[in-house]
Order: sequence, then structure tokens, then C-alpha cells
Amino acid sequence: MFKHILNAKIGKYQAFIRQKMLEDQIIRRGVKDGMVLEAMEKVKRHVFVDDYLKTRAYEDQPLPIAEGQTVSQPYIVALMTELLALKGGERVLEIGTGSGYQTAVLAELAGEVYTVEFFPALAEKAKAVLAFESYSKIRFRTGDGAAGWPENAPFDAIIVTCAPLEAPETLLSQLADKGRMVVPVGEAGGAQRLMLYTKDGADIKERFITEVRFVPMLANNR
Repeated sequence: MFKHILNAKIGKYQAFIRQKMLEDQIIRRGVKDGMVLEAMEKVKRHVFVDDYLKTRAYEDQPLPIAEGQTVSQPYIVALMTELLALKGGERVLEIGTGSGYQTAVLAELAGEVYTVEFFPALAEKAKAVLAFESYSKIRFRTGDGAAGWPENAPFDAIIVTCAPLEAPETLLSQLADKGRMVVPVGEAGGAQRLMLYTKDGADIKERFITEVRFVPMLANNR
């Protein structure tokens, strides 16, 4: 009985600090999409980090995970998701599953999520956490993110959570017409450019969003 009461109190506190995160870190910085805000408030970031980091899960910063990777800052997750302009029912490709936090946010909004992770151990852990959290419309693959998922293309949206030197043509080619891809590009260890690419017929339009810093995109021949 005591454990049940304690868990209920912890759950209420976590909901409270998620709401604070939403107001102080995300809404205050200009994210307005109601569906994105609802997803960010609902997804439990603390379940996607290691136990020693759970008390810091809603801080305004990226946090380390295994294999030298990170779970992105909540604001950046919200910003990149908003740039995809999801309305519900879309097919979304994610490059860089990582902890699965961004994957969960996408799954709250999209019809289908296809996610690719370079590190098998990260992919398996994320898959287990997402299943425990009852996310079922996600398909997983381990491999080179730059290759995308061609047999299931085209995608209405593509989100890349690691930084190639430039936007991979293989991924741009897997966008559906009117599709959008958000990706950080640039050298590892320095300021990178968060870019939005929109496919319009045979043309690809690009727009600079802001400077960011992400882990580099990896390949099997590294």
C-alpha cells in the first residue's frame, strides 16, 4: 500500500516537472504546435535515461547515454518535431534511434515510425523501453543511417538526430513530394547548422533554422 502511494506521488511530481519543462524550456522559446506540445508533455523523458540521471531528466540540456551518444535537449526535440509539421497519420523515418525519446515523441504524432540506429545495443534497449511504454507502431532497423530505409520510401517526413557533413542525397531521395527533412549538418565537435529541406516536385528547398551541436553520423566503414 505504501509503495503504491509513493509511486503515485512520484508520478504526480514527474508530471509537474514535465509541465514546467514545457512552459519554461519549450513554449517560452516559441514552439507553438499544439500536437507537439501535447506529445512533449506526455512522453516520460526519465524512462529513456539511466537511473543515475533520472533526477536530471527534465533539465534544459542533452544527457549522455551509452556508446558515447546523447539524448537531445527537450527544446531541440520539440523544435525539430515541430519543423516536420506532422498532422497525424504520416510515415516518418528517424535516423538515430538513440535512447528512443525522440522516437516516442514521433510515435505520439505520426501514423508509422521507421527508426534506424547504428549501435545494436542502443537499438535493443530503446526497443525494450518503447515496448514497455506501449508504443507499437514503430519499426526498427540497425545499420547506416545515411542509407535510410529505401524499400519503405517515400516518407512524409525524415528526422536526423546525428550530424552528417551535408544532407545525404540518399535520404533526400526518400522524401515524398511535399515531404520535409530536418537534419543538423557540419563538423563533429563544433557548431552545426540545423537545416530544413522541403521537397517540391523535382526541387528541394532548404532553410537554415539555428546553430546546434549533435554527435556525428557514423558508418560501418568508420
